[in-house]
Amino acid sequence: MIGGVILAAGAGRRFGGPKQLASFAGRPLLERPLRNVAACASVDSSIVVLGAHAERILERIDRHGAKPVICETWRQGQAESLRTGLEALGDAEAAVVVLGDQPLISPRAIERVVAARDGKAMAVRATYGGAPGHPVLLERAIFGALKRVRGDVGARAVLDTVAVQEVACDDAGEPFDIDTPEDLGKVRSRG
Repeated sequence: MIGGVILAAGAGRRFGGPKQLASFAGRPLLERPLRNVAACASVDSSIVVLGAHAERILERIDRHGAKPVICETWRQGQAESLRTGLEALGDAEAAVVVLGDQPLISPRAIERVVAARDGKAMAVRATYGGAPGHPVLLERAIFGALKRVRGDVGARAVLDTVAVQEVACDDAGEPFDIDTPEDLGKVRSRG
């Protein structure tokens, strides 16, 4: 079983509020990554990790089948959100991680990363122009190490120590993070 984990727990301080609810293609921004994960036949179930503004977000979004999980310790960084998502997956053999503020990562990129599992690498990571990005597939064998990571580094601290297979996804989306209203304007123009 492959579980999807959509990380969307941040407060959006640089954005000026809950960017998860910012309008993108006529819907809240967070819905695009949720929809893209839901469109993947290789992802059996998905979790959306929320923290700041969780109630407000849940009232306004279509979760596209994702189970909401609240990360009470979201203020401590992305590693907390990742740990919360991995713990919520139960007995999944791997997790494919997508960021809630990257609406231009397509279902094709997610499927490509999942399809690249080879039983040898502990992770599979999308690249864009040769640079690592998301989605990232994490094998269960490294969940324990990932759950021990703290701060705002996500999985990088562990991925630097294990075999990672990289998969070019240049034709399957664009890895732009939306951190500010200006970023949203740029992404909308590419949209």
